[in-house]
Amino acid sequence: MRIGIPRALSFYNYYPFWHGFFTNLGFEVVLSGKTTKSIVSAGSALVVTETCLPVKIYVGHVLDLLQNKKVDAIYTPSIQSIDYKIYNCSKIRGLPDLIRNVIKQDFLLIEPTLDKSDKDKTFYDYLEESVKDLGVTDKEAIKRASKVGWKAQNNFNMMIHSGVSFEKALRYAIEGKVVILKEEEEYPINVAVIAHGYNLHDDHSSMKILSKLNKLGVKTYTADRLTQEEMKEGFRNLETDIYWANEYEMTGAAGYYMKDDHIDGVITVTAFGCGPDSIMIERMTRFSKKFGKPLLNLTIDEHTGEAGFITRLEAFTDMLFRKKRLNLTQSFDKEFKSKDNKQEKKTNKYKIAINI
Repeated sequence: MRIGIPRALSFYNYYPFWHGFFTNLGFEVVLSGKTTKSIVSAGSALVVTETCLPVKIYVGHVLDLLQNKKVDAIYTPSIQSIDYKIYNCSKIRGLPDLIRNVIKQDFLLIEPTLDKSDKDKTFYDYLEESVKDLGVTDKEAIKRASKVGWKAQNNFNMMIHSGVSFEKALRYAIEGKVVILKEEEEYPINVAVIAHGYNLHDDHSSMKILSKLNKLGVKTYTADRLTQEEMKEGFRNLETDIYWANEYEMTGAAGYYMKDDHIDGVITVTAFGCGPDSIMIERMTRFSKKFGKPLLNLTIDEHTGEAGFITRLEAFTDMLFRKKRLNLTQSFDKEFKSKDNKQEKKTNKYKIAINI
């Protein structure tokens, strides 16, 4: 059977696991194509206007799988919570219900529920639910497949933490390879780009913001580079606790990078109309002033124009270059003045000695 996985939302976090898991069980995993304007338009046409861009894109990718990839089933899990009382937003929790209601086609929808706030259910219950409708009931086979999935996922996480780009880390993990970067190119400006994986690594949504910044002479840092402990430190820096499932990559990463002296500025990329993100951005904005970190908030939707996007990036990076140049100049001046003062004190002591 061909299992279709939409290239959207949780794909950017968990795809290596799903690929390893389903492939080991003998299924063919089929990805939808990369996000295009037509995919966004197709998804947007089926949902209400107020729906956020990532969900519109998800619906478009499901259509792409059904119409162009000829899959036998669509895998759309309902990820309720990732830990005790750490929840996803309502749109991600209700994703299977949304898909069933807006896509009026006859197809098999695989919709397991992962809820770690429910202590009566284990992760293996979730995996068993994932393959029950596909005819797999062998618990030992499911456990063996999960180990293959975790190996791919851990390799992916290891590579992306070391600085390997998302696309390369994903490709290497699927191929069973591990490639670690040894040396990284230095840039004059270092910027933390804070965004959910589905907003950041989808080239259509983010308009390739990371490569655009690199071309402007900016080295970028993302939540992918941080460990969970470092992101937890970020929560402490922003004096808050985690509530939302994907808050690690937003509030946690922002809090960590804002206190990092190596980082010159912070850019956030959020989807218009996202309720949880609006709360997170408000806290980041307040604490950016406390830590003296310039902050640029970029909001995206299906109408965002690339020209205005680039203009804002260029203006922000120009400001960071000027600020860093000014700080370096003042630092040099201070150092030279300090040396001059020391020399003057020595000279005055010498004059006093001569007079005596």
